[in-house]
Amino acid sequence: MISRLKTLYPVAGPLRQYLYHFDRQREIPQVYDDLRRFSGAVPYEDPRGKETLWMTVMYSPEVIAELRPHLTKIYAELKIGGAAGHHDHLIVDRIDFGDFGNSKPFRIRITNLFNDNSDYFYVKQADASRIYGLELEHILSPNRINYLVKGNTLIEEHIAGVPGDVFLKDFLHQPTVNKVRIAKEFTKFNERCFIRLLGDMRSVNYVVEVTPDFEEVQYRVRPIDFDQQSYERQGKIYLAYRFDSNRSITKLAFDVLNRKTIDQYVAEEHSQMAQRAKVESSRLKALLGIMRRDEIAPVSHVTTLAHDLDRMHGTTGFGDCKTMGELTAAHVSLMVGL
Repeated sequence: MISRLKTLYPVAGPLRQYLYHFDRQREIPQVYDDLRRFSGAVPYEDPRGKETLWMTVMYSPEVIAELRPHLTKIYAELKIGGAAGHHDHLIVDRIDFGDFGNSKPFRIRITNLFNDNSDYFYVKQADASRIYGLELEHILSPNRINYLVKGNTLIEEHIAGVPGDVFLKDFLHQPTVNKVRIAKEFTKFNERCFIRLLGDMRSVNYVVEVTPDFEEVQYRVRPIDFDQQSYERQGKIYLAYRFDSNRSITKLAFDVLNRKTIDQYVAEEHSQMAQRAKVESSRLKALLGIMRRDEIAPVSHVTTLAHDLDRMHGTTGFGDCKTMGELTAAHVSLMVGL
């Protein structure tokens, strides 16, 4: 069972120093609390006219006048380092609020007045466990993550792709989909999340990047929600294939891949993660060193997950871990041979 009301853990001094060192902490406006000052909201419908969990929010003239320059400045800082003069032609086109999950995010739509092109970024409450999740994704996955932190404000770049639930419903069974390739990618995605203990990868919490190649289409599954990094007590929460919403892709993977092939793809992911960890060894060591000493989950979660991981791996060593950071470091070390 997933903890729906997860505690927000403060970003302590050592983690802030790490963020400053690696240029994640910037002098940007702390706008999260100001964004909560909306005066009205209407349900947001997607381009097909279907209601979503998001609401488009409205502000009084004086509040939005204050917010607009702050938000365009943040976007410029996120994309181009905040160079002066590069955000005068940008406008805040729409602000959506998601009253769900733990982060209660705002989605900001920015539009370029010269060409009418739009982009998005997210404003969330800064939470230590989520930041660890973003950093581990940046270091250990094939994906680059762009985010900024200041005070209680966390800024995240939009991760483009087909939402997982939409892909499984509308695309998975189309005849043009290369079923072996998407099964391979989901297998590797499942293993990546398990190794670094990123939980709750239901179909709404990841996207599928679809890239035409010279002969076939390539797929990559990317997490977009890092709330459940090293938090939940049950080992199965860190296995994407165990969620009911992923049942169709899990069944497909077992239908088109035999056991030996699955083992090959799992071994590939272990090897690739080990290579990434080696390239970023000093950064990963610094992050895990801080994470070991940080409180990002209740002690009862640590104890139960340690027991679960020992059972899953046939080991006894996880029981010596006192924090989720220690558990994460030990699990990464065991799985990729650090």
